[in-house]
Amino acid sequence: MGRLSADEDMDKETRGRLLGRLTRLLSASARRAGVTGVAGGRWLSDMFAYVAPRIPVRDLETLRAHHNGHLGEQLADDLVRVAANGTTAVGAAGGALAAVEFVAPPLLLSVPAQLVAETLVVAAIEVKLIAELHEVYGIQVPGGGSSRAAVFLTSWAKQRGVNPMTGGMTVALGTAAKQALRRRLLRMLGRHLTTLGPFLTGAIAGGTLNRTFTKRLAESVRKDLRRHVGPPIGLAERPRLGPAD
Repeated sequence: MGRLSADEDMDKETRGRLLGRLTRLLSASARRAGVTGVAGGRWLSDMFAYVAPRIPVRDLETLRAHHNGHLGEQLADDLVRVAANGTTAVGAAGGALAAVEFVAPPLLLSVPAQLVAETLVVAAIEVKLIAELHEVYGIQVPGGGSSRAAVFLTSWAKQRGVNPMTGGMTVALGTAAKQALRRRLLRMLGRHLTTLGPFLTGAIAGGTLNRTFTKRLAESVRKDLRRHVGPPIGLAERPRLGPAD
């Protein structure tokens, strides 16, 4: 999951291989969870909550180094472009795999696990994007990996930016947030089900849908961040914002 969400230059063969490996691991985990755990979406959201603290997130200096020293809206645009390309590639890889399995009925039983793998990877790329957009806009989320992940999971589930003035950066992943996360993941999984189709139609649909929704999510979060703290500017021009600010 870490490599699939973080490697911006991953080749098609490696991406397909890692998606296949993730699919097998998720399939085994789902069997252990049982029909009841999987059917309601709890297993899916618990799995993502477990993975989220392990999603690699870069700080502002690292982001600048990876994007030719860019800052502000230009850097934010770069991050959105890279994330959209990543979710497009995952959708194309998953859709192509589903297309192959579509014409081979005995393999259809493996399709749900493959779609879950695609859903989790796309969600991971988007959570990483949200976390790094907060870095660009000068919002420093405190805490360790788990507490920071809870904030960004909530932000992703609600498709909103974090407001540093309201104390929203100190919330844990409570019951309401878990329910929102579960609903969001199930909606995304349902969207990926629509990409199943013969030949290359699944690949095209999967890539296009992922790109559209990733860009829509990014714009929604960026609008919130601009409303909360204004446009992103240089490090010397504005202090980092946290709960105490």
